[in-house]
Amino acid sequence: MRIAITGASGNAGTALLRNLQGQLARKPGSLQLVGISRRLPNTSQDPYGGVQWHTLDVGLEQDRPQLEEALAGVDAVVHLAWQIQPNRNLALLHRTNVTGTRNVLEAAARMGVKQVVCASSVGAYCKADKDQRRDESWPATGMAGSHYSRHKAEQEKLLDEFAAAEPGITVARLRPGLIFQGRAGSEIGRYFLGHAFPRLVPRKPWVPLLPVPDNLIFQAVHADDVAEAYWRVVDQRASGAFNIAAEPVLTPRELARILGAKRILPIPMRLLHAVVDLTWRARIQPTDSGWVEMAAGAPIMDTSRAQRILGWEPKVSSIDAVKELLAGMGTGKGIDPSPVLRPRQTIPGLRRRP
Repeated sequence: MRIAITGASGNAGTALLRNLQGQLARKPGSLQLVGISRRLPNTSQDPYGGVQWHTLDVGLEQDRPQLEEALAGVDAVVHLAWQIQPNRNLALLHRTNVTGTRNVLEAAARMGVKQVVCASSVGAYCKADKDQRRDESWPATGMAGSHYSRHKAEQEKLLDEFAAAEPGITVARLRPGLIFQGRAGSEIGRYFLGHAFPRLVPRKPWVPLLPVPDNLIFQAVHADDVAEAYWRVVDQRASGAFNIAAEPVLTPRELARILGAKRILPIPMRLLHAVVDLTWRARIQPTDSGWVEMAAGAPIMDTSRAQRILGWEPKVSSIDAVKELLAGMGTGKGIDPSPVLRPRQTIPGLRRRP
């Protein structure tokens, strides 16, 4: 089987390559891997070796011929390419996220790809209360105040239209919660906190008092567990949507345990929204307030369909995934061969306290 992965050098893409290299080790010659990314990783190091690489931008019109060439002879394409920064340039993000998805779908149809598997997100769903779990039938129409959510909803619509127009192509999508791994600590810290703040995160985070909205309730999953879900979808030629998340659901109480906080100080979500918006507008940190709106409104997902159809079960708890991420963020951990996941650079003469 020949599998192409867009965004193959990123967080989920690197985890998927690790998984597929493991499948190859068990069954040599069973897979051929094609990696597509804007920046070429170091192909002499795992898991990027043994992959046929194509360096291109899926959102650029001039790169469409290269994209089609990359998908020639491919059985399945896993579309992971996505941008969340710079979020002050929404036209650029839309080009990669929405136009890029359209380009991949059109190229897949033109080149006779048999299956398309796309990375959607819990962020694609419309707002829901946190008091019950929602399955894949909950509307994936997004939340207006979040550009990420709007783009995911547009992507979902493209997938629906593509599936209707191309009945001979199997179309699947994964809707994971937040995807964490220690080796993405540098990237996630850089994208959401900027270059300065992650350096202040201790290797073993501890806060005596946790100020947090009482309705900040969300789900997370380890990147390796997401990768296993992608592999199962491809291997089983599964179709449709799959919610992907680990247990337990993360609540303020769980976060307090993770951070060693003795007390929780409930604050209004609107206050957190205002603080994030103000600091973003002042360019103190790179996360816009749409992420707060999405966190407040995103549903708690029911993952039973993935368990029932794919036989998928996460091996890492959401708590351990968060702990691993925080440790990676505190140390600036990354993956040297990947330009996206590169470790945090140290400042000459500056030493951190252990």
